[in-house]
Amino acid sequence: MNAAAVANIAEFGGRFREQPIYVSKHVPPHFKEVPTLVDQFISLIHENWDANDHPTLLPAYALWRLNWIHPFIEGNGRTARAACYYLICLRQKALLPGKKTVPERIRDDREPYYAALQEADRNWADGQFNVDALAEYLARLLADQLAEKP
Repeated sequence: MNAAAVANIAEFGGRFREQPIYVSKHVPPHFKEVPTLVDQFISLIHENWDANDHPTLLPAYALWRLNWIHPFIEGNGRTARAACYYLICLRQKALLPGKKTVPERIRDDREPYYAALQEADRNWADGQFNVDALAEYLARLLADQLAEKP
């Protein structure tokens, strides 16, 4: 997914980073932890697929966790938004109607997105897993998308 997200704009699409990086005030985990963290990320989604029928909770987790891990050399945000939307569509078992998709809506108004990611980061730093604010934000964007006529 990352390779597709950065096709024609980055040379190393699909490759995990192999050096430290900094993203604004966020310091992602050490690059040596990336393969294990990505494996755990995928496992959590797989193991919890049927555990909750909330339409945006697992997509919110994917959006937050991929941004938090920041596993790729380039295009982490694009990949996280694509994975999030892919999971939204999979949960609904359909490509969803609407002129402007959830990822496009995130891109057009990033402040609430950043605030929800930061809240999830604070929860994680406090020893809590809680992406509820991000799930609610995505639910609003999804409702707006579905309400819009194509």
